Formats: sequence, structure tokens, C-alpha cells
Amino acid sequence: MDFKEIESKFQPTEDGKCAEAENGMVATAFPDATYAGVAMLKRGGNAVDAACAAALALGVCEPQSSGIGGQTMMLISLGEKVLAIDGSSRAPSLAHVSGIYKGDRSYGYRATTVPSTPATLGYVNNHYGRLSWEKIMEPAIRLAEYGYVITPLQHRLQKQELKNFDKVESRSGKRYFLKAGEPYTPGERFYQPDLAKMLRILARKGVEEFYQGTIAKQIDADMRENGGLLRYDDLALIPWPILRKPLKRKFRGLFVYSMPPPGAGRSLLFTLMMINMIKPRHLNRDEFDRALLLVEIFRNSILERSDRPFDPNYYPQVAGENMLKRTYVRKCIHKITRETQIHMPIHETEDELAGETTHLSVIDNSGMAVSLTQSIEKVYGSKSAAAGLGFLYNNYLSDYEYKIFSHPFYLRPNAVPWATVAPTLIFRNKEIWLAVGSPGSERIFSSIAQFLIHVVDEHQPIDEAMQAPRLHCSLGGRVSLEAERFPDELVTLFQEKGYRIDKREPFSFYLGAIHAVLKKHDGTGFQGVAEVRRDGTAGGY
Repeated sequence: MDFKEIESKFQPTEDGKCAEAENGMVATAFPDATYAGVAMLKRGGNAVDAACAAALALGVCEPQSSGIGGQTMMLISLGEKVLAIDGSSRAPSLAHVSGIYKGDRSYGYRATTVPSTPATLGYVNNHYGRLSWEKIMEPAIRLAEYGYVITPLQHRLQKQELKNFDKVESRSGKRYFLKAGEPYTPGERFYQPDLAKMLRILARKGVEEFYQGTIAKQIDADMRENGGLLRYDDLALIPWPILRKPLKRKFRGLFVYSMPPPGAGRSLLFTLMMINMIKPRHLNRDEFDRALLLVEIFRNSILERSDRPFDPNYYPQVAGENMLKRTYVRKCIHKITRETQIHMPIHETEDELAGETTHLSVIDNSGMAVSLTQSIEKVYGSKSAAAGLGFLYNNYLSDYEYKIFSHPFYLRPNAVPWATVAPTLIFRNKEIWLAVGSPGSERIFSSIAQFLIHVVDEHQPIDEAMQAPRLHCSLGGRVSLEAERFPDELVTLFQEKGYRIDKREPFSFYLGAIHAVLKKHDGTGFQGVAEVRRDGTAGGY
């Protein structure tokens, strides 16, 4: 690999989507959150402090994607060691198959799990950060109190979700996050006084107050009044994160670490291992052949994940062949490259709609790195909000299995949801090089994989790789792609092969959002990119 070529071609932009700095870098999905992270670095904080401050800020200024009511997962590099922080939420004690809506499980008070974001961020700040919890929370409190400016993307998503907000009888989410029942206009300032008040209490008393104090009692009362399932007892257990061993594999000589189950780093590494068995000159020899190969690799990765669900809390054994063994991966890629006929499965995956998530990446001047993904599941979560507290409940109860009792993620009290997140750290030998991740539900692993192919195989700088056209293939052979950015002949070829075409607009919101930070190995300093498909920026100092 030619690190000099990759890093020297990088071009910062005035809009902050692509940035360079000497002492550390933060890339997030919203400018105010990026500023929050950079402010922590300037105050002497480390990458964990910056990531926690940015994550809390995103919960305020990107409420469609994450917040106090959701869950957070991350990878942290401490130099000699990489940790996977499993911040999964938990199913309430009253949550069982017969206790949830028989129809749409995506909306309302019965859709939510026990929020774990406060516990996760509080835990990592306490164990690995330098700055106090009060300082970490300052930017989020300020954003909630003094407001932030609504973006065109948020206006569009509010308009898109209007009917869904009305599915909640109390209209609590609509009252908090819309303006007199209608979407905010781009450029308007959005204030959240109830959320600011609640965040101040958290800053002063610590995250335990959310789970065992007055906030927990308010959530319990709100749930009882609206027929929800969360109770004080569920919150009082406190869903502290679990430290797990990250998954690790090599890709083109680089060491790639990603999120173990219940996350989806396994799908990303399985994809990269298959690609790794094809020489770059062969992979990139023909644009059409490469696209066909990639969609089959993506489809195979989804098939392997759906066929081998694995919950490390209850199922320590892995049945059948190990998904990440080289012999098995070689057999899979051999089958893909030798098959002359595409075999489509009978059933399609259920991921027709874009689940909503956010991602941020940080590397500081000591080499500490964080790749963090958090979510409230669907856009604006369950569309129900906590009365007097100003945050949205998640709708993670839609991410469990409801039919097959033996499934590892069958809904049962205290079970964790099946996640698609893949926060990732990449090393050259023992030195951090990239922190990267993406939102996008099922499309997270394919977005990251395509980004890495452009950087590592094609020696594109990370700004070009982030903007490159993307595609994805579902289990049932639905190829989603930014149609205008690919040749018409390729679309025709996919159709002739039996794929269904899902044409997306250029720079589609649906196809993920790369937020990446690079620590230069040719010289000093950092580079960062924030997705052009969304609202974010990169910044450092």
C-alpha cells in the first residue's frame, strides 16, 4: 500500500465535510456535535471525552437518529489494546411476544427497550476519559437550551414521518419534535427546554439518576399512563455496557477490528475476507464484473448473518462452520466466482425501510481512537416522547424475533436486540490509521466495505472514497444503487441476471453515511471526512 499517495491527494473543503488538523480530529453527523468533540480535545480531553461529548450532542441536534432514549456501541483503542463496548439496550421484564402489538411494532410506548446510551457513555467516560462528566455534558445542555438550526434533511424527514407521528395516540413525539404539528422550516431554531432541564440533572447527579432516581420515576409514571412496558425496576438494574473482545482480521495487510455480536462487524469482516482473496488487479479489471461480484458478496454476507444468529449472552457456542475461518471464506468466494447462474432465495429480508442511526469517529494526538455508533432504531424512534423529559423512546422491540422460539434473539425479558452496527478501527501493524463507521441498517457493512475498497485497493484519498457511488444488494436480490452515477448498461446487466433494481437518487441518504478519521502515516496530522449524503462535518485543531 502507498500511504503517501492516499494521504497526499486529500483535499479539505470550506464546508467542513473534509478537514485536516495537526492535533486530533472528530467526524460526526452534525456540525454542532463536531464542535462539541473538538472543544473537549482543546480542553485537554482525550478521544473518549470527545466521543462522549459529541454523542450526547448528537442526541440533541440529530434527534431523528439517536438520543438519551437509545443505545450506543463503540470500539476504543487504548494503544496496546482495543476494546469493544457492547452498550446494548435490554427488553423490559413485561416484554414478551403476547405483550407487544400484534400489528406494527415500530411505534408507541410498547416499542421501546430500556435505554442504554446514558449508562454506556457514563461508563466509558468514567473508565477511560480524562474530563469530568459535567464538562462532557456541557455542549449537549447548551444545544438543548439555546437551540440549533433545523436542516433541509431534518425538514424532509419530519415531513416523511408526519403520518407515523400520528400513530401514537398521545401525540407526544409530535408535540416535542414538530412545530404545531407541522415540520420545522429549514433555518428555524429548535429549542428543547425540557431536555435541557433533564440533562442538567444528569450532569449534576450522574447517570444513576436516570435509572434509579427521579428521572426513572418519571419514565415509569409516563409508561403506566400510556400503556407502555418499561418500569422503574427495569431501569433500576442499569444496563451497564459489556466489555467484549473485538473481532479482528487482516485486509490487504491491514488489521481490521470491528464489533462482535450482537453487532454486525462479523458481516463486514466476512465481506473483506472474501474480497481479500481476490487480487486487486483482478477485482478492478472490469467495472461490470466487479459490481456483479460485490453484490453477490454482499448478499452472501447477509445470508450468513441471517443463517447464523449469535447472541453472546446466552449462546456461547457457534453451530456449524465458523463464519470467519479462512477455509470457509475461501469456499464461499470460490462458489461465488465459479457460479454461472444466480440463485435467488424465495424470501426477502424485511429491511425495506431505512433504519436510522448515527456514527462518529475520533482520533486524538496520543493515538487513542474511538469509533462509535448509536441509534434509536427507526427515524424518530417510536415517535413517542417522555413527558416532561423531552427525549424520544426507541423502538428496538421491533428488532427481535417473534416467531421462532429457538432463535437467539427471540423476544424475552432482559434480552438484547439484534444490531446491524459495525464501528471499525484499522491499524497498520500496531499503529492506528483509520476510525470509520456508518449508519444505514443492513447497508452499514456494505457502505464501509466499498469505502475501504476505494481507499485501500484504488488508493483514493478518504474524501474521494466517501463520495464515490454506492450500491447494495439485499438477500432477495434487490440491488439498491445511485442509478444516475452508474452506467445504464450496468443496470440493464443486473436486470438480465435476475436482480430487481431499486433506483436511488445520487448521493442517497439510504446508502449509508461514512464518518471517518485518518491519522497520517506519511508525515504528521489528521484527516477527517463527514458524509456528503447527510448533515455532518469533520473538524480538529
